Amino acid sequence: MNSRPLISADGITRQGWILIWTLSAAQLVSWGTLFYSFSLFILPMEKELGWSKTDLNGALSAGLLVAALFAMPIGRWIDRGRDRAVLTLGSLAGGIMLCAWAAVSDLILFYAIWLVIGAALAATLYEPAFAVLTTRLGPQYKRAITSMTLVGGFASTVFMPLTQVLIDGLGWRPALVVLGLVTLSICAVIHWIMLAPSERPPPPSVPAETEDRSPLRRAIRTPAFWALLIAFASYSAGQSAAIFHLVPLLNEMQMDPTTVVAILAIIGPMQVAGRVAIVAFGKNLSARMIGIFSLVIPPLAMLILLLAPPTPLWVGLSVALYGGANGMTTIVRGTVVQEVLGRVGYGVINGALSFPATILRALAPAVAALVFDLAGGYDHVLWMIFGLYVAAAAAFVIAARTRSGT
Repeated sequence: MNSRPLISADGITRQGWILIWTLSAAQLVSWGTLFYSFSLFILPMEKELGWSKTDLNGALSAGLLVAALFAMPIGRWIDRGRDRAVLTLGSLAGGIMLCAWAAVSDLILFYAIWLVIGAALAATLYEPAFAVLTTRLGPQYKRAITSMTLVGGFASTVFMPLTQVLIDGLGWRPALVVLGLVTLSICAVIHWIMLAPSERPPPPSVPAETEDRSPLRRAIRTPAFWALLIAFASYSAGQSAAIFHLVPLLNEMQMDPTTVVAILAIIGPMQVAGRVAIVAFGKNLSARMIGIFSLVIPPLAMLILLLAPPTPLWVGLSVALYGGANGMTTIVRGTVVQEVLGRVGYGVINGALSFPATILRALAPAVAALVFDLAGGYDHVLWMIFGLYVAAAAAFVIAARTRSGT
């Protein structure tokens, strides 16, 4: 099965689409079990173990920092054809650690578990999956990545309610075991079977005058690399601060719990809607053009929160804009690097770009909380997020104006 070509002169073959959809299913499960489920376990763990929210969220931050450290090595391993081992081992580690988490009663052990989960996140989520699609599907990477994000966009919609049902019905410890077994039985199996050696398109040639044994060394010599790095890092910091502080912000606006839930429910469908819009209307647009459009929207969303009346209508509009833009930006994040810096060495280059972004994603919620404590309200936090989004948009425009990569 795996010896059949994934692409042809006419586009992606049937075998290629099987690879895309199965890896997309694994993305949906990995995001749902390893990432989105975390916030739902905080309250029951607080009640049973007596740990504080700071203690619990610190483990998530520690895991994200480990994910940042593993981003470049994992990208390099995928470039060298070790994608099967990377994603399979990542899924195995993630599933086993979820089961281990179910038995935890010591805070230090909990942190140790999350350090391993951090490595699993780096090995299984979008960045390594995008690298796999880029190396295996060559010039068809954009269609493949867009399709994958359409499926992955439903992870929170599917797994947050499902996880809550498991916690309510079984308790938080058995719920973690179920999520761990789902990760092992679906993700690890898909990655092992579907990423067996297969025919791959030849890598694009590099002009002799720019040839370098290290694609990363070649990339970091260009202004576009640093502009993208600033854009991704600033956006990740703003996005992380915004999403983790949205609930307390809505509470500060004195919105009732039903309204809060309704507003939060907007994000997932709007992310998918943004990606569908790209499929429907963005076929003839480059990732650069889509990125400029999508990165201009988040600052507008922040201005609505800052300047409009704090009513459910205006807040809902802001959150809808944020969700749609985030959905589009995920696709841009997976496709613009190839346009600007080329496909040669995509895994390690993308890992280098992800490193500061992942660190800031881990630290931003804590920094936002500090700003809130010092200022005594969320206005200064929102202005901080607005500034980060403006910096991201400006840096992306600079990157988009550079010449195409190879």
